[in-house]
Amino acid sequence: MDIRSKEIPEVKVLTPRRFGDARGYFSETWSGPRLAEAGIAIDFVQDNESFSAPAATLRGLHYQAPPFAQAKLMRVGMGAILDVAVDVRRGSPTYGQWVSEILTAENGAQMLVPRGFLHGFVTLSPNTLVMYKVDAVYDAESDGSVSWCDPELAIEWGVNPCEVTLSGKDLNAPRFRDWESPFEYGVD
Repeated sequence: MDIRSKEIPEVKVLTPRRFGDARGYFSETWSGPRLAEAGIAIDFVQDNESFSAPAATLRGLHYQAPPFAQAKLMRVGMGAILDVAVDVRRGSPTYGQWVSEILTAENGAQMLVPRGFLHGFVTLSPNTLVMYKVDAVYDAESDGSVSWCDPELAIEWGVNPCEVTLSGKDLNAPRFRDWESPFEYGVD
């Protein structure tokens, strides 16, 4: 597996090897022991799946506050997304900065989003299936969001904002400057 760090080094892109033949391919998308050898030791407790029919469906920027904060390992089974992580750990040298990665069914890349980051993605093609692992169960009381189009964050989503499909939660999310981060740098 190829593992590389993004500009914010805690965010990683993992690209599993694919072994193909005339039938298709096989890929080991996650191996706890092998990744622990590479310094990535996360106990995932749940697999989630998200299907978006239209292109330009935007989900985010989401988080779960401690003690239910979640690390996520994102991948695409069908279609393509632009996956985004925003560092919101108070005291972090990269606080308020974001990184992104295009994840597709074809490239097989996965993005590891650690705890302490806002997370969101936009679909780049119709009928996109996103699958992801999390290391903590969902807790409705800890669930929150920040505006995906906040000018202070200035995320380059690569889609026309007038064509984005959003949930009510994401449409009404607070601006970054009006939100207080529950995350602290160096505290997991």
